[in-house]
Amino acid sequence: MSTDAAELLQQHVIDPEVCIRCNTCEATCPVGAVTHDSRNYVVDADKCNHCMACVPPCPTGSIDHWLPVLRSKAYTLQEQLSWDELPAPQDHGTAQASPSIAQVSGSTAFETASSSVQAAAITQAIAPDANGLVGLGSTLPPWSAAHPYTNLHGPKSPTRATVVGNMQVNEAGTDNETHHIVLDFGSMPFPVLEGQSIGIVPPGVDASGRPHHARQYSVASPRNGERPGYNNLSLTVKRVVQDHQGQAVQGVASNYLCDLNTGDSVQVIGPFGSSFLMPNHPGSHIVMICTGTGSAPMRAMTEWRRRLQASGKFEGGKLVLFFGARTQQELPYFGPLQKLPANFIDIHFAFSRTPGKPKRYVQDAMREAAPQLVALLQDGQSHFYVCGLKSMEEGVLQALRDITQDAGLHWPAIAQDLKQHGRLQLETY
Repeated sequence: MSTDAAELLQQHVIDPEVCIRCNTCEATCPVGAVTHDSRNYVVDADKCNHCMACVPPCPTGSIDHWLPVLRSKAYTLQEQLSWDELPAPQDHGTAQASPSIAQVSGSTAFETASSSVQAAAITQAIAPDANGLVGLGSTLPPWSAAHPYTNLHGPKSPTRATVVGNMQVNEAGTDNETHHIVLDFGSMPFPVLEGQSIGIVPPGVDASGRPHHARQYSVASPRNGERPGYNNLSLTVKRVVQDHQGQAVQGVASNYLCDLNTGDSVQVIGPFGSSFLMPNHPGSHIVMICTGTGSAPMRAMTEWRRRLQASGKFEGGKLVLFFGARTQQELPYFGPLQKLPANFIDIHFAFSRTPGKPKRYVQDAMREAAPQLVALLQDGQSHFYVCGLKSMEEGVLQALRDITQDAGLHWPAIAQDLKQHGRLQLETY
């Protein structure tokens, strides 16, 4: 029996078999329709207005799925949270194709929201809010970025890498123990660029007896490998021993990785990421703002620039780093950073828990360097990268806005230019 199309809903859902739980969709959604538990990311059908803002940034395509359902029988959040795979499409007697990004602008694309609501949602997704802070992260790479390869190995067909190095890169005995782990892929091609990430699949099962899903880690080495000319890469991994509320918890993947020995084999999926990429054109400036293990992609970019300059293949272009941690002892790679010459990279440290000193965060260091940042914000060859905990994002963006406005410049115009040309990249978690 045929079902009236008006009774049908193309419900937006996330494929749990492909999702790598990177939080991009939840962070991007302008209406708060995406949520998650300890295992799955899901979409609330009552909130989703099909604005499509979450689709382009998803590194795996897991967000781009639509199931035709009766409106009265849309899958609940609890049903979606229980999924190990997407359910088979229900046959309601009316054939409707899954929507595409191009179809969203059509007046009949979805019945769940009027065209005016859709337009408002799309505008909200691509433009700053009244404070000039929401929706600033670009989903486009810099125009001169190298072409990235993505999703070469999916969750159903991971490849394997061998551990060839594992060392702690902050002071031993401090909190937030952080390791630098080198993985070798042997004869299996696994090309990555600075700013991309991979997924590590921990062995074993979770409390429900289901296999662990992959955890995402940014690559900390440049495109020609941790060891140049070898098919390897490195990761920066903090051993997780408590949650964000301070409760004791053992991070499944982080503890697994930090305890690996040379010669161990690990399952890897990816690579992922097509926008958080460095510019390659001569004279391009890179401003890197990070905390903790958010330094991984910044280390990769810095090392690639260092190798290029050492070989005489790159001239010009400033490197500026704002790097935050609780203490100097907890900051990863502090020793190697001290060896980089000042005429190669300008480093600003910020420590928030140094005994006897006031708390200082990366946004404080940015404000102290306001004249330098004002000049860079006005230079079309400058690219800004932010990576670290989600809690730092708002403070960093507020600092950029305030620095711009204090200099008498028009923040909305500068912010939109940064976004539209792929010059402001946000990767927070």
